[in-house]
Amino acid sequence: PSPGLPDDEDTFKILIATDIHLGYMEKDAVRGNDTFNTFQEIMKCAKEKEVDFVLLGGDLFHENKPTRKALHSCIEVIRQHCMGNKPVTFQILSDQAVNFSNSKFPWVNYQDENLNISIPIFSVHGNHDDPTGVDGLCALDVLSVAGLLNHFGRSQSVERVEISPLLLQKGNTRIALYGIGSIPDERLYRMFINNQVSMLRPLEHDSDWFNMFVIHQNRSKHGATNYIPEKFLSDFLDLVVWGHEHECRIVPERNEQQLFYITQPGSTVVTSLSPGEAIKKHIGLLRVKGRKMQLQKIPLQSVRPLYIEDICLSELSHLFTPDQPMVNQKIQAYCQEKVEEMLDEAQRQRLGSPQTPDKPLIRLRVDYSGGFEVFNSMRFSQRFVERVANPKDILHFLRHKETKDGVKGEADHMDFDALLSRPSSDVLTLRVEDLVKEYFQTAEKVLSLLTEQAMGKAVQEFVDKEEKDAIEELIKYQLEKTQRHLREKHTEPTEERIDEEVHTLIFTVDLVCCNCVHQAISRAQAHRIQGQSRSAREDELDLSDEPSDIAMESDDDYKAPATRGRGSRGRGQPSKARGKRGRGNFTYITNSHLSCSFN
Repeated sequence: PSPGLPDDEDTFKILIATDIHLGYMEKDAVRGNDTFNTFQEIMKCAKEKEVDFVLLGGDLFHENKPTRKALHSCIEVIRQHCMGNKPVTFQILSDQAVNFSNSKFPWVNYQDENLNISIPIFSVHGNHDDPTGVDGLCALDVLSVAGLLNHFGRSQSVERVEISPLLLQKGNTRIALYGIGSIPDERLYRMFINNQVSMLRPLEHDSDWFNMFVIHQNRSKHGATNYIPEKFLSDFLDLVVWGHEHECRIVPERNEQQLFYITQPGSTVVTSLSPGEAIKKHIGLLRVKGRKMQLQKIPLQSVRPLYIEDICLSELSHLFTPDQPMVNQKIQAYCQEKVEEMLDEAQRQRLGSPQTPDKPLIRLRVDYSGGFEVFNSMRFSQRFVERVANPKDILHFLRHKETKDGVKGEADHMDFDALLSRPSSDVLTLRVEDLVKEYFQTAEKVLSLLTEQAMGKAVQEFVDKEEKDAIEELIKYQLEKTQRHLREKHTEPTEERIDEEVHTLIFTVDLVCCNCVHQAISRAQAHRIQGQSRSAREDELDLSDEPSDIAMESDDDYKAPATRGRGSRGRGQPSKARGKRGRGNFTYITNSHLSCSFN
């Protein structure tokens, strides 16, 4: 990074943020408006800093189907801060019909003569607000078609990913902005391994481009293939903006192997009471001039702070022991003292920051290993109801397992009762795929037709996106597929032969679990739509024995309106075709000028 880049006609100023999670806990009486207040602060900062554009790294919304309140608040903030007469001073040189191919308005919003955009927003989608359903739409597509945001980085193929960059130019500075929305980590990992991910590069002035890449995937390793190693990314990149990880590591870190820098802004709201979330939240102001960059971190004042402290009772033998009289009361008094200390620290930190919420998040983790017993956490928390934002889960009890040699087999089964007895906040932070994997590893001949990956994805769709038929349809889909396979193989109808053939189908034939889930869900949605359509027809017409086809509108039916000039707005000279607007006097770089570089 280069310190002290000037704000001139050759310098891009870009506000970077990720994982805003609009709508998180919006029904909570205390924390309901936290995400909206912070988004307001972010966009206000973008306007005050007079940035060229805002770059978001995914998970703008917390829910795949955001509520009307979340959508309304988001649109309100964007209209308030991103619309106006300030000219946009950079040009887009790439083919926008390729960059925004999934939109019926395939051009950047600030070049639309019907809109008055002063600060464009570019965003990829995350795993919380990813495209779903028959039409493959997400909340970002709603904002995009309304002209409020530019959604890029969409990949519809499950076999290959080809990333075509947005080519931006301001003065003598050129930025190639690559982006890829969230894809299941296992699938994208496999694509990288099989050289199925390619990035197009401009042939003209190839050494003059500052190459940025926005990605929304696991950065830390959660399993053998459930993350994306940094070494998978191309070494021609200059800066990687990494979303999805909530810990704020916004200061650029150099990857010595690939020789690029990585900035991880982290989330702008606390969604789990974990140490990574307790780090101060920031957004970044990135300046790029030529091939040099400078990233200024900007602390967010409206984020509700989180304070975490750990207590190990076995290490406090000078204060209490398990066999001591009234030991639980003494432990409660000690815990109360620790909470009071954290509240005092929160009060000191709030001095001079009126935007900071007055009720902090407090988490005291108590390790009661060594013969101690837990006490009533709800009764303990009642004394702090009016002073903390999370009175129901201040305390978190944990205990290290004491294992003995030769007793390992007794703990091989999964204890669902223990899982359900955990505090609600801990259950929310558990990863669904981990629970499913643990169950599949311990169960014998249970759901033998399903893979743990497919079942995990189906449960995730059911929980996160309210696809109520996901699990049922996946089972039906896999059962039909297995029956079809057995018929084609003319399998001998014995239990042993059937088990062998099913094992071959599941483990030697590469069943892309995401495809199975998506196809099953698509089939369920098609059945649902057909049923709704038939029900509507039955209400209006006589019941017919012949089902009618459902007509879908084609993208080819849309015709772009005639263009009009933008006056002296500084948007560049409009051209005749809508997909090629705003190129001015710059050389237009078509796909024939791009080379394909495989990782």
